[in-house]
Amino acid sequence: MKFCAVICEYNPFHNGHKYQLEQIKRESGCDKILCLMSGSFTQRGEIAILDKFTRARHAVQNGADIVLELPAAFAVAPAEVFASGAVALLSSIPAVEKLAFGCESGKKEDFLRAAAPTEDETFRNLLKKKLKEGESYVKARSETVIKLHPELDKSLFLSPNNILGLEYCRAIFSRNSKIEPLPILRKGGGYADRELHENFSSASAIRAAIGSPSHHLIKKNVPEDVFQDLSLVRPNQAKTAILCALLSAGREKIAKTTDCSEGLENKLFDLAQKETDYDKLLEEAVSKRYTLSRIKRILMQNFLGIYRGDVKRFLFSPLYLKVLALKKEGRRELLSALGEASFPLVARKSDFEKLSSEAAECFQIDLRANGLFNILNNRFINPFETVIL
Repeated sequence: MKFCAVICEYNPFHNGHKYQLEQIKRESGCDKILCLMSGSFTQRGEIAILDKFTRARHAVQNGADIVLELPAAFAVAPAEVFASGAVALLSSIPAVEKLAFGCESGKKEDFLRAAAPTEDETFRNLLKKKLKEGESYVKARSETVIKLHPELDKSLFLSPNNILGLEYCRAIFSRNSKIEPLPILRKGGGYADRELHENFSSASAIRAAIGSPSHHLIKKNVPEDVFQDLSLVRPNQAKTAILCALLSAGREKIAKTTDCSEGLENKLFDLAQKETDYDKLLEEAVSKRYTLSRIKRILMQNFLGIYRGDVKRFLFSPLYLKVLALKKEGRRELLSALGEASFPLVARKSDFEKLSSEAAECFQIDLRANGLFNILNNRFINPFETVIL
């Protein structure tokens, strides 16, 4: 059995995602599609609008064969950690031969060329210079690569999806993985596009429309099963809880979070002492250097207890595979293929108790994230559940 993998959030699953899965079936040459999906919290530093099992079910009902959970330690992390952690899990599965990702431009060869340049002393010095000029890390790094390698296609560095695709390729190189990248041209609204379109709107636009006068327009942009579940989305108290956690943590703990550096903990803690509104605190904290997504991730990492030193250990430790959903048809073959992985499957509490120390610590964060999601949404979701369709 050959898997084509997709690293995703599906927050929520929409027509663009369904189109991507259809294209993978046409282009990959693989037997099955395996999705590695973020759980209860996302890379933007936000709580997912639907629980992970519901989102995994949407994926299987609309083209995927099996969905695994991306550990929260990697899911709520900057692009390079998000990609590296995901590729580490996928590389542990011998049956995973390709990794598909959405992009605005570029072919496989373009992404591999752009991801390959070595980061020598010249690169590091130029990167430091651009960071001192106030650029964000992602932008500074992209501009450095373009300046030192003018032969590369600049469009690969100009959109979030392309940049994430490059990080996947860098992770494949750095881990000497046999996985082959498979870029799929995106269809419809861009990553940050907040305008609803006829049929292919971004997840950002769909989230913004939930519960608004435009809610009915979502229907043409998502599969029917997804639309029905989106009608159940209700407000939660995540923003208040995140602010409370920030004030309770103190400067030292905030400084240990994955994305925090250069004294940002002081700015954030000082703001928490005088600002009671989450969105206003973000407005005060964001700058040219420190993007909105980065600030939100720091707040979420603090809320979930995700710290830099732990994440570094997890990146290079044997972890685990947690199945969220899979097709009933061919279930034995799917699980058999995962059974060949170098990371163990976690399906029940007794499996968790057998994990190595690093894997158990990482999984404990997933359990904490699941529990916090339950409290914020006033419901109980069993973290050891598996949806079979």
